[in-house]
Amino acid sequence: TSPLATRMVVDDKTEVREYFNNEGFNRWNKIYSESDEVNVVQKFIRSGHQETVDKCLRWIDEDGSAARGDSFCDAGCGVGTLAIPLAQRGANVRASDISESMAMEGKQRAGSMELKGAVTFETADLETLEGSYDTTTCIDVLIHYPREKMDDMVGHLCSISDKRFIISFAPYTPLLAALKFIGSLAPGPSKATRAYLHAEADVIAALNKRGFTVKRNDLTSTNFYYSRIIEAVKA
Repeated sequence: TSPLATRMVVDDKTEVREYFNNEGFNRWNKIYSESDEVNVVQKFIRSGHQETVDKCLRWIDEDGSAARGDSFCDAGCGVGTLAIPLAQRGANVRASDISESMAMEGKQRAGSMELKGAVTFETADLETLEGSYDTTTCIDVLIHYPREKMDDMVGHLCSISDKRFIISFAPYTPLLAALKFIGSLAPGPSKATRAYLHAEADVIAALNKRGFTVKRNDLTSTNFYYSRIIEAVKA
């Protein structure tokens, strides 16, 4: 990795951490809730993200792994939109996020719910996560990682996954790349951090390189939300 690429990754992580601890936390906490204080675009993002989470949960429900108490690592957990339902089903979940504000909100939400399993929330960078888990999940987080860093990040999360890794990301297509570019030309202050699209073939190659094969994948597409979700199992 070149010094420039390394510096870009560090800058991205700093930007993401600061954004989701401040302005971004207020915005996304409302999106990932039942608040009415959201605009039309944010409503599409809310419903799209929830659809991706629901697909992930359906896949997990099929084999009963959460219900039987398997261990899960939810990397980039946000406010717990996936981690909490997993714990409600009976899973033992380690949930982490680079933003302390997001992780603390997740902990607060979980504290008011009845859980069959358990969930712990912590502040941590994806690349520092350790341990081993039956399943690792990483939902809608890859958008914050540049393409040159994606392979290493996927590789690290595969290394802590004993059986299965479920990941979702904004897929790269010429159309979405064009829409993203047009959006970047809009005047006014930045509304978020940099957003990175990833080619499905590149993500699958990174999984295959670590001994994981794709079991199934699906696409969630709304007016303002696009996410490819992949379930990969250790060969």
